[in-house]
Amino acid sequence: MLLMTKRGAATLATIAALILLGGVSAPATPAEVQQSDAYQPWARVLIKFVNERGEVDFHALAHNRADLNAFLGYISHVSPRSAPGLFASREAKLTYYINAYNALAMFNVIDSDFPKSLAGLTKVKFFGWKRFAIGGERMSLYTLENDFVRPQGDERVHFALNCMSVGCPRLPRLPFQAENLDRQLDAEARAFFGEQRNLQVDPGRKLVRVSSILKFYTDDFLARMPTLIAYINLYASTQIPSDYRVEFIDYDWTVNVQHRDKVGSSSRGFYEPP
Repeated sequence: MLLMTKRGAATLATIAALILLGGVSAPATPAEVQQSDAYQPWARVLIKFVNERGEVDFHALAHNRADLNAFLGYISHVSPRSAPGLFASREAKLTYYINAYNALAMFNVIDSDFPKSLAGLTKVKFFGWKRFAIGGERMSLYTLENDFVRPQGDERVHFALNCMSVGCPRLPRLPFQAENLDRQLDAEARAFFGEQRNLQVDPGRKLVRVSSILKFYTDDFLARMPTLIAYINLYASTQIPSDYRVEFIDYDWTVNVQHRDKVGSSSRGFYEPP
């Protein structure tokens, strides 16, 4: 983490955060500016190794891990529990946990020797057995999500958390930031339901097929709206009639890795949307 002890450094960090996010909705507090600075290595990872479809070039990252290691080093020592003064707002806490989860999942693919899929026993090891240092504590990705992220009470996190599989929401190429978190989560929800792989409507059969993420976390979504269709309609571009049946699209646990074709452009390696 870079500590800002001079006015010039703080100003430069603030400007960098503004450029990175394309504008902010409210002035950042000193603590938020400090956290924006801490997220800069993660921002560079996302820009360098994630493409516009959210696919990750894990093999290139494995050979150029300085920024990822820097951010993981920050995560290992600093958290809302170890340094509560840095995370005064709910948005600051949630931002930290989302970015930490995504970075640790990305690292976990590399550390797990590049599995092609997270299904089966690999899922148990990937999410449950392996432990990571977070603010001086050791915990699994499962614990991080269920004991720290979900208790923050915002179901939109399920459109932001990324386990690096094809079935996950698209991984953004910018970090989440406390001062913009509400806007970013809304944008990710709209993007999620805007993809055919996540939402398919069949008027002839009065049927809506939706990502299994809504099956895995049904209680989180129903805490805000009475039905899944009512929730989907908050963000979908076309409203779905309330009497449609809901089916769930099989979740794809294939690791969302970039591949390169013969001319060097990236292409989805294991999955093509329907």
